[in-house]
Amino acid sequence: MFNLGMVFALAGVVFAVSLAGMGSSKGVGIASEAASAVVADDPSKFGKLLVLQLLPGTQGLYGLIVGVMVLLNIGVLGGEPITEWTKGLGYLCACLPIAISGYFSAKAQGRVCATGVNLTAKRPEESSKAIVSASLIELYALLGFIVSFLVVINI
Repeated sequence: MFNLGMVFALAGVVFAVSLAGMGSSKGVGIASEAASAVVADDPSKFGKLLVLQLLPGTQGLYGLIVGVMVLLNIGVLGGEPITEWTKGLGYLCACLPIAISGYFSAKAQGRVCATGVNLTAKRPEESSKAIVSASLIELYALLGFIVSFLVVINI
């Protein structure tokens, strides 16, 4: 039997996980490309650069958490499946904040991290400033995650 509520909810899961994951993979890729060039010249900087490479990956984790929460709530990972289309539409809408903010903030964070890699290459003692700068963008991913999280638990 066709269940429109389930279709909407699963579409939300797809958006949350895939868009946040795509942004993270792009951001991590940008930062990692920059770090690889630096590590090729000076392998001792790998530890300082690893944090900058990992930071854009958090958005993908936020999207995954929201996606799993929805799957738990709609009966895919246990419990009773939803039947109302309005509830499914609510889950779809709940997933959009982390999907959109995760995608764009991860890409932006990757660019900032790549710049931080260049800073660390020239002045390793300033790596903490690069991490702080990249962390400022994380705030917007966290805001999207918090909104999605709160809406999902209140549906």
